[in-house]
Amino acid sequence: MAKKTFEQSIKQLEQIVAELESGELPLEQAIKKFEEGMELSRFCSQKLEETERKITLLMQDGTGGSVEKPFPTENHESGAD
Repeated sequence: MAKKTFEQSIKQLEQIVAELESGELPLEQAIKKFEEGMELSRFCSQKLEETERKITLLMQDGTGGSVEKPFPTENHESGAD
């Protein structure tokens, strides 16, 4: 089985949310989709936390302390909110 990526998981999670929001799933299938969505959500949260820790390590200053800087986004760069 191929290792899933964060992006694949988010896309799958979005699909599950759309299916659940449609209200067309039978109860048993909706519960299974919800459980699958919760697993994907935990996986994505874990990946984000790992990435944040890695970035913090990469941003350490010369004394071993971390340097926090705002992460530039498209909205901030263009001045839009």
